[in-house]
Amino acid sequence: MYILQESLFSFEELLKMPSKERLPIFFSSRDLRPYAKELRSRSPRGADGHCRQGILRALLAAPLEGIATLTALHHRLSTDLRFRYQCGLSLDREAPSISTLSRVFADVTKKELAKRLFEDRVAHLRLEGVLDGSHVAIDSTAIRAYERKQPKRKSEQTGNANWGVKLDSFGNKITWFGYKLHLAVDTKSELPLVLEVTPAHVNDGEKAPGLMEQAASRTAPRFFMLDAGYDQLKVYEAARNVKAQAIIPLNLRREKEPPAGMRSNGTPCCSMGYAMTYWGADGDILKFRCPHATGKVDGPLGMAACSSSNYGMVVKVDVREDLRRYCHPHRDTKRWKALYNERTSVERCNARLKCSLTADALHVRGIEKVTTHLYLNAIVLLASAVAASRLAKAVA
Repeated sequence: MYILQESLFSFEELLKMPSKERLPIFFSSRDLRPYAKELRSRSPRGADGHCRQGILRALLAAPLEGIATLTALHHRLSTDLRFRYQCGLSLDREAPSISTLSRVFADVTKKELAKRLFEDRVAHLRLEGVLDGSHVAIDSTAIRAYERKQPKRKSEQTGNANWGVKLDSFGNKITWFGYKLHLAVDTKSELPLVLEVTPAHVNDGEKAPGLMEQAASRTAPRFFMLDAGYDQLKVYEAARNVKAQAIIPLNLRREKEPPAGMRSNGTPCCSMGYAMTYWGADGDILKFRCPHATGKVDGPLGMAACSSSNYGMVVKVDVREDLRRYCHPHRDTKRWKALYNERTSVERCNARLKCSLTADALHVRGIEKVTTHLYLNAIVLLASAVAASRLAKAVA
C-alpha cells in the first residue's frame, strides 16, 4: 500500500508477520472478559460450554486473518489448532459450530458490544497519547451489500441496503447497491474516532454534523478536513458549534456569483480589481492589505489608486458574515492547503479497512449486522495500534 506519510504505528508491518507471531501481539492489547461475560448463554440447551471470550477473540481475529465468513472461520478453527489455541478455545473438544458462531455474532449485534468495545479503545488510545484528535478528517466510502438487489423505492422502505451514486476522480459516475461507511479519522495516527453506517443513498453532508459532534465529545478538534462534497453551510456551522474550523474546498459546480468586490474564495479586491493580500487574522477578523503595498502586483497607479496611506488600503472581513466563504486560516493560503492535504489520512484508513481487512467483503445482511461487521474491522486497527504502542514501550 502506498503511504504518503509515516503513521504512529505500522499496520502494514503487523500484516507481514506470520500469523503465529501476529495474533499474540494483537490479543495482548485488551482484556475481553468484561465483554465476553455478557455473551454467556443462560440456557441449558444448545452448544453451551464454548468459551465466549474465545469466540469473541476469533471474531476479532477474523478480519486480521482475512477471514470474511463464519463458515471460513469455523473451518480455520477446526483445522488450525494453533489458531484455536491462540483464540483461547479448548483443544479437547470440537471447534464452535457455524450456528454457535452465528448466535454469538447476533448477540454481539443485539447488545452493541462491538460499538462499546470500539469506543472504549478510542478512549484508551486517547489516554495513552496515541490519538491526538485535534485534526480530524471525515469522508465516506462505498460498501457493497450481501443482499439481493431491489428497486430503490422498495429498498428505502427497509432501511437497509440501497442504491448509491458517486463520481470517481475522473468524473465517471459509479453506482452500487449497499451501504456507506462514514468515518471521522485522527489525521496524525490515521485511526478512526467515529464510525457510522447508513444505506448508500444517504447524503454525506447529512451525516457530517453528527460525526463532528461525536468526535468533539471524545477529543478536542480544532480542524475538520472534508472534500468538496461536504461544501454545505450546515457543515461549517456544525464545526463552529464545537469550536472548530471546517477546511472544505468550495464546490464550484453549485457556486453562485460572489458579492461585488469579492473573489469566490473570499478574497476582497482592491479598487483596481486586483486580489488583496491576506495579512493574518485577529480572532474572527481576517485582514487583507493592498496588493501594491505588499509587492504582489505593480499597477500603473500604485497604492494611490486605493489609499493615500503609505501602508496601503486595508480591508477587514468577519468570518461570521459567511461561514462557508470565509475561513481561518484563509482559503488557498499555504496553511489552509497544508491542513487540507491531511484529509488523505481518512482515505488511507478506508483503504486499510477495505483492502487489508474485510470491511468490503460482507457476508451478513441488514444494517445492524453490517454495522457490527464494520466495527469489528475498525477495532482491529485500534487494537493493532494499542499492541504496537505497548511493544514499542517494552523495547524502549
